[in-house]
Amino acid sequence: MSVQTQGTDTAGEPAVRKARIPGPPRGADRDSGSPSRRGTAAPYLLLLPALLATVVLLGWPLVKNGMLSFQNLNPRQLIQHLTEWNGVENYRQVLSEPEFWHVAERSVFFTAANVVLIMGLGTLIGLLLARLGRKMRLLLMIGLVLAWAMPYVAATTVYQWLFAQRFGVVNWVLDRLGWHSMADYNWMGSQLSTFSVVILLIVWQSVPFVAINLYAATTTIPRELYEAASLDGAGAWQSFTSVTLPFLRPFLYATTFLEVIWVFKSFTQLFAMNAGGPDHLTETLPIYAYVEGVGNQHFGVGAAISFLTILALLVITSYYLRMVLKQEEDEL
Repeated sequence: MSVQTQGTDTAGEPAVRKARIPGPPRGADRDSGSPSRRGTAAPYLLLLPALLATVVLLGWPLVKNGMLSFQNLNPRQLIQHLTEWNGVENYRQVLSEPEFWHVAERSVFFTAANVVLIMGLGTLIGLLLARLGRKMRLLLMIGLVLAWAMPYVAATTVYQWLFAQRFGVVNWVLDRLGWHSMADYNWMGSQLSTFSVVILLIVWQSVPFVAINLYAATTTIPRELYEAASLDGAGAWQSFTSVTLPFLRPFLYATTFLEVIWVFKSFTQLFAMNAGGPDHLTETLPIYAYVEGVGNQHFGVGAAISFLTILALLVITSYYLRMVLKQEEDEL
């Protein structure tokens, strides 16, 4: 390494000569105790506790569940402490049953209906929050946070009371409004009505997450873009499609992906509401795995169903990651 210094030659004119500045000793960057090496390792050290917790709390149960899905585990094996490996027999049994495919199809439609309603209502409420005044926005956000923070079992209990057959508030209101046939209507007596109540519950619990996060995303949009659009003569709809939507598109992709996973694996609301009834017509894959594994005490079969559910979620995850990577390549 060198720098230039000015000197004077014999003629009195300034001359430039190079002076050597000693650099770092050879092999200093390779020293494990150097600041650069410690700075490189610091992020990994900070992530280490979270990675260990993930491996212990998620990775090990997943491995045990995978091992259990290849075993014939029933009450007799549990009592005698026997381990009977049966290969892929559990998977063959599950995949050959028409009931499994009916439940899988039902789970897909149930997830699609919930996600469409959640994203639609959440987007509208989020845009409404961006246009409200400070006091009304604060009041609405408090209500959203309270609905979001309510525990699943407590919320399901409230909905059971609202839609009770004899003393439910909903039946009483409908009877007062003139629908006297709804006075003693059993909302848990059919597949469609049970799903309607559960979907209403899940949408009510999930919309606050979408609305609040979408409102937060709208605050990052520069106001100059709206002013430029208005100067160009753009109306409300044109401003939304040309300014708001492009900024919110990555958020909408990510939120839709999260909602698909959360709704697809939802268990508490459906099971606490009616235990998958009536006649197992509202069972989704998580409830089907619980009923087969714990209810019927076919633990290996239940583990196989739950592992197939995890594989379905991994397929959805891989599709989302592929879509995000493609979007980033298009932007570049």
